[in-house]
Amino acid sequence: MPRTLLRAASAFLLTLTALTAPAAYADDVTPVAVTVNARAALATVPETGIGSNHAIWDTNLGTDETADRLKDAGVKMLRYPGGSYSDIYHWADHTAPGGYVAPNTDFDTFMRGVRRTGAQAMVTANYGTGTADEAAAWVRQANITKGYGVKYWEIGNENYGNGHYGSAWEADDHADKSPAEYARNVVAYADAMKAVDPTIKIGAVLTTAANWPDAIVADGDSGTWNKTVLSIAGPKIDFVIVHWYPGALDKTGHVPDIVQLTRQQIAKYVGAGSDRIGIAMTEFNTGSSSNGSTTQPGALAAADSYATLLANGVFTVDWWNVHNGIGAVTQVEGHTDYGDFGLLSSGVCTSDNSVCEPALNTPFAPYYALQMVSRFARPGDQFVRAATDQAKVSAHAARRPNGDLAVMLINTSSDTSYPVAIDYSGYSPASGAPTVLTHTNGATAITTSSTGSATSQTLPPLSLTTLILHPATPQTGRPGAPGQPTASQVTEKAATISWPAASPGSRPIVKYELYRQNGAISEQLGETTGTSFTVNNLNPGTRYTVNVIARDSGGGLSWASPPLTFTTGTPASSSCSVRLTVQTDWASGYVGAIDITNNGAPVSGWTLNFSWPRTWQSLGSGWSAVWTQNGSDVKAVNDSGNGALATGASTTIGFVGNYSGPNVLPAVFTLNGTVCTTQ
Repeated sequence: MPRTLLRAASAFLLTLTALTAPAAYADDVTPVAVTVNARAALATVPETGIGSNHAIWDTNLGTDETADRLKDAGVKMLRYPGGSYSDIYHWADHTAPGGYVAPNTDFDTFMRGVRRTGAQAMVTANYGTGTADEAAAWVRQANITKGYGVKYWEIGNENYGNGHYGSAWEADDHADKSPAEYARNVVAYADAMKAVDPTIKIGAVLTTAANWPDAIVADGDSGTWNKTVLSIAGPKIDFVIVHWYPGALDKTGHVPDIVQLTRQQIAKYVGAGSDRIGIAMTEFNTGSSSNGSTTQPGALAAADSYATLLANGVFTVDWWNVHNGIGAVTQVEGHTDYGDFGLLSSGVCTSDNSVCEPALNTPFAPYYALQMVSRFARPGDQFVRAATDQAKVSAHAARRPNGDLAVMLINTSSDTSYPVAIDYSGYSPASGAPTVLTHTNGATAITTSSTGSATSQTLPPLSLTTLILHPATPQTGRPGAPGQPTASQVTEKAATISWPAASPGSRPIVKYELYRQNGAISEQLGETTGTSFTVNNLNPGTRYTVNVIARDSGGGLSWASPPLTFTTGTPASSSCSVRLTVQTDWASGYVGAIDITNNGAPVSGWTLNFSWPRTWQSLGSGWSAVWTQNGSDVKAVNDSGNGALATGASTTIGFVGNYSGPNVLPAVFTLNGTVCTTQ
């Protein structure tokens, strides 16, 4: 995203009086049912999970006060030199031609702040106006000369914004601005930089699912940005870089598909060994000042997004920005929003001095969101599934190595205190009041108390609440968790799941249990004494996420294995086959062509059915058939000219599909009620 827009973006004051809901609300509202399932494990919390961006136009980048604030928030990754400035910045003389470089923002000052914060550094090498040799010299200065041990190095920032797709905000001096040229340079940068320090990790820029210019193929290109970059540079990179500015506070539901589609692209275009490639979200902010993205509503969305992204395996989420500057001033939920995308106040005023931000480094609401997430989910904890039956309340949970369980509850209602009734599966909390961490609208700190119970709490309006629970029985002597499962021999109805054996505890392991995640509910698929199990009776074209748990001779259960996600196919042979081809895509819609082939007896009329995988997808129009949509179900009935299909005959129909989130394509088609082979 252009830095010129972001520096004119949003935030708010957090030093005003907190709002509290009338106590009567809790008595008048039906309790929200919360389900926490310790058997349904997700990703392990990474050391680098909670991050933020620094920028060389921020003179407070390296101060002790800034570093100490970030440390208190639990920030473990700091990115430098700052968004689009990365592609004009020259580290050796600390200049950025065409941009402003503030005093006391050089690389050594940045690294001093990183060390005081207790974080790691994410450094963006200059692709736009720099060279591979310049980047390699930076690695030498950082890790050989200075001994900083900087592990993570990006090659450029948002380089698809160089004008190749029509919009240009990113500096790029290369005559060829195609994704292929970027990818070739990533290879050159990686070779030069790793020749200096082979231990570093190199990241390449990708587009984010359903965010421009994702899925667009520009003139002269053989594929999309992601396909081209991964196909050429994949063998040389260690992680990919995505940025996400959803522009609204209710987009967390997009996260699992954003991550899954990115992983699918990595696997498809990189091939063997692609599972080594991580995903980093090195810029993130919840929206714009118009929806209060930096007052409490934005803070709640931030906590929800951080937890969801990390639970889905993103290894760092880096907030834009530590300091950003005042923008449009508004009132949101009873508090002043200063139009500042920062975590901390810059202490500046509007151009006419009519409104000033609070004192420098005063935390804004998202700061407390990051602080809450860092206290809820610590490095080494394992996220587990949690869900609620109330749209205004979201839930996350993480299991700790010592057996404790943390549950984070988010109430986005402006005026309702929600009582919650929490049910636990695969975990028995100790009796008594848990430790409760709370942050409410306008509060200037997270409060700690001991109130309610493990199963019953009341959530104030616009609040973050985290419960820290202890297990009812000691967790010693239990088996270790099984290793990462893998899937093989996947068909439309079956898959063989295998996993590394768990280490036994004080008693021998007697069996392994395989569970499917169905939301926050675990469905047992089977059990075995071995380390492999074939699951049958699966549904075609369906995404499954499973975990394995070890059980010992005394009934003791291990932690759940890391999750495995796989997708079943369609029949290898059928009386019909279908091929869906995307003809053109503009990142919010596409033209699709469906080739239908009749492999069976001749038909004199046909109906093709499929369903949209996601609620944000819809039918725009269609041709060569009579198209209708009912809910998520789409039906295409032959028109007068293509109803007769002899054995081996084909016909092609087309449609416009609209989408406002990650575009997961339909995978299962039926012709006259028969599931077709999808080619």
